[in-house]
Amino acid sequence: MSSKLVIRTVLIFVAMGGSLISAPSWAQVDEDQTGAWYMYFWNVAAGERKFGLQGDIQHRNWDTGGDLEQLLIRGGLTWQPDSGRGLFTFGAAHISSEPFGPSGDAVREKRLYQEALIPQRVGRRLYLAHRFRSEQRWVDNQDFRLRARYFFALNIPFNQDTLAAGAHYFSFYNELFVNLNRNIGSGRTVDVFDRNRFYLAYGYSLRDNLRIQLGYMHQKTDDVDKGQLQLSLFHSL
Repeated sequence: MSSKLVIRTVLIFVAMGGSLISAPSWAQVDEDQTGAWYMYFWNVAAGERKFGLQGDIQHRNWDTGGDLEQLLIRGGLTWQPDSGRGLFTFGAAHISSEPFGPSGDAVREKRLYQEALIPQRVGRRLYLAHRFRSEQRWVDNQDFRLRARYFFALNIPFNQDTLAAGAHYFSFYNELFVNLNRNIGSGRTVDVFDRNRFYLAYGYSLRDNLRIQLGYMHQKTDDVDKGQLQLSLFHSL
């Protein structure tokens, strides 16, 4: 696929996302209002020395555009063992979160994380992944927090056997978040259950190293139950 065609296809998907953006609404957003997340994931594959890099930038909205929920910037150093069975990451993130409505009072978080990603291929077309992540969190006006996450994903190409250029595929994941300490300071506590994310999407491989996905995620937290549209770009550099 030529670079011009890749750029044109990306712009079409961006335009699709832009067409979903509504004018900012400063009234309280209820759980029935669909949000939207726009995300870019990148990685530099581990070479002969087995070390690489990965990261992502996510712009999350309470609605489909205009009412910012979170801006997340994350990156990490990866290592792959000689067996090639898994990818291990140590990284850091900065997150800025805003409440519903017009308030610009952001809550900021610094985070360290460690993760193990275990890929699997079952048969010809089932691409599975298990991800285990541990997070150390420093959130404004809260005590130090710990959280664990388990992520299970499945990609199924339906016009060819691989996710190489030209693949049309179905994508699914579910991710569970668990708080490892409940006290967050000043007599406040959180539940052990933090949140769960369930996701379905259609994806297309623009090139061997560039995929785009348009999907829907339902997120249930300890106090909010809400749907999100997601537009994602996955780029291997």
